[in-house]
This record gives sequence, C-alpha cells and structure tokens, in this order.
Amino acid sequence: MELPDDFYERIKERLYRRICRELQLAKRLLDIGCGSCKLDQLLADRNGTHVIGVDISNAKFPENKTRSGGIQCRKRNADNLTFLKDGSIDAVVSVYAFHEMNNALKVLKEAHRVLQRGGRLLIVDFPKASLAQRLWNENYYTRSQVASMLRQAGFIDVESRAIFQGQLIWALAWKAHIEQEARHQTIPHQVRRSCYKQRVRAAAWKGSLFARQAPTIST
Repeated sequence: MELPDDFYERIKERLYRRICRELQLAKRLLDIGCGSCKLDQLLADRNGTHVIGVDISNAKFPENKTRSGGIQCRKRNADNLTFLKDGSIDAVVSVYAFHEMNNALKVLKEAHRVLQRGGRLLIVDFPKASLAQRLWNENYYTRSQVASMLRQAGFIDVESRAIFQGQLIWALAWKAHIEQEARHQTIPHQVRRSCYKQRVRAAAWKGSLFARQAPTIST
C-alpha cells in the first residue's frame, strides 16, 4: 500500500513520545540539528531534561534562544563543539539531520567526546529508498551504513533498525563505560539498560553525575 505524502507528519507525535521514553533518564542532553527546538522543549517539559540544541542555522530557533524553559539553542557546527567539555553530556540525539551533515563521521566522534562514559546516542533519520527519498530525493544512508559509522566513531553495542513501516532508521549506540567495553567486549542490551538505570539512580542520590544542572560549558 502506498504511503500518504504526509506520513511523517502523521507519525510525528508518536515518534517524539518514543524518543522521550528512550531518553527519559538523561538529565543533560545534546540535540544535533535541533531546528525549531520543539523536540528539545518536549524533552525538557516531560523528562525534566536540560537540553542544548545546536544547528548550523538559527532561523527556526525560539525567540528566547539562549534559554527557554530548560533548553539552550546555539548556532554551531556539530563537528566542532568546543564549548562543551569532555564527558559533560548524558545523551545525544539527532532527528532528521544526520544525512545533511557534511562530515557525519567527524560529528559522531565529537558526540562521542562530549558524552559521559556509559552515555547513549540516538539517531533517527530517513533511510535510503524510503518515502522521504521519493518526496525530497536527498542522499540518505542505509541502516548498515549508519551502524558502521557509529562503530568507527568509537561507539559500542550499536543497534540500527527500521521503524514505522521501514520509513525511519532508529540507531542507538553507547559510549563504553569501562575500558574492557571499549575493546569490543559488548554487553547484552537488557543488562546494559539495567546497569544504566542503577548508575543514574545512584548518581542522582549523590547529587553528582546526573544532578539537575546545566552541562559544563567552556567560555
């Protein structure tokens, strides 16, 4: 059955809810290619997340682009996030922007740098030969290409699959928590999620790692 041209608009609300659930434990989050920052505002409202959104264009930023209800929007190139210190972010997300990056691998390496150990990255994008290809005819990646670049950037436990009738890529990956993981000794996702939750709760209790505070930003 042929999909309607407004398919992506129809699934937008469900997709955003799914992203919020996936990233609900992150208290400091970076959104690469944030656009209007609508997803960022939702993450801040629903999850209590402090979000920094970066985009090469600020044309769609909210009026109060410096800080608006728990979010910051910055006009920056994502392959050079010098204002963020190493390991200062709990999670990174990029929605519908990955295929537009001039140097996607460099962006992933920079995302890996700013992520804390054990942090996660989520990419949602249009796949090659999807409805988006027919509508906008841009250069999209396959699921395997996205997964390969994530591994090259140093991420582990990479999962890249199709969602919403194969019309989107949902790619999830992690920054190694310990050195052994970095040597590709991967951990099952169920175990990793359980450990991740335990670390979050313990850190929140101590008021350190995931405390509700802004990410460390260089001046």
